Amino acid sequence: PILASAHESSCIRLWSIQGNLMKELLPFSEHPSGPLTALCTDIFTKILLAGSKKGYIIRWNMASFLEDPRNKKNEIKEALCWRAHATEVVELFIEEEKNVIVTASIDGSVRLWHAMTGYYFGYFGQARKFELSDTSRLILPSDVSNFPAIIKEESKHMEKKVKYPLMLDRDK
Repeated sequence: PILASAHESSCIRLWSIQGNLMKELLPFSEHPSGPLTALCTDIFTKILLAGSKKGYIIRWNMASFLEDPRNKKNEIKEALCWRAHATEVVELFIEEEKNVIVTASIDGSVRLWHAMTGYYFGYFGQARKFELSDTSRLILPSDVSNFPAIIKEESKHMEKKVKYPLMLDRDK
C-alpha cells in the first residue's frame, strides 16, 4: 500500500506505509493546474487522478511504478490533462465498470468524462441521456474551451521548455 498527498504547489507525494517518501510528481502539461484539491485512484491503483483549484483534471499511469518502485525505469507517466470546470474541483472518482470519471466543482456542477480520453459526456441534471459508448463526439461544457491534452510518453518534466528564460539571448 502507498499513501498519496496533494499539495498547493501542484506536487503529489507518494509515501510508503512506513512514512518514507517514495516519489514526487509534478504536472508538466502546457496549462498550469494550480494547487491540487482532490485525489483518487482506480481500484487497482493503476491510475491516479488529481483535481485542481483551476478546474483541471490530471491523469497519471502508475502501473509500472507500483510493480517495482525501486526500479528507476518504472516511471509514473502523466497521460492526460484537461480543463473539467471553470472553478475549483472539489471531488472526483473513477467508475471503472463504465470507464468514466465523475467530477464536482464549487460551481455546483457534476460532470461525466471518459476515463481514458477525457472526452466530455455531459452533466448531471441535463435533459438528454448520457451516451457513454460514443467517444467520437468532441464536445465541451459551455464554460470550458480547451480539449484534453494527451501527454506523450517520451515527455519528461525536465524537458519542459522555458518560454522566458532569465538570461539574455542576443540572437533573439
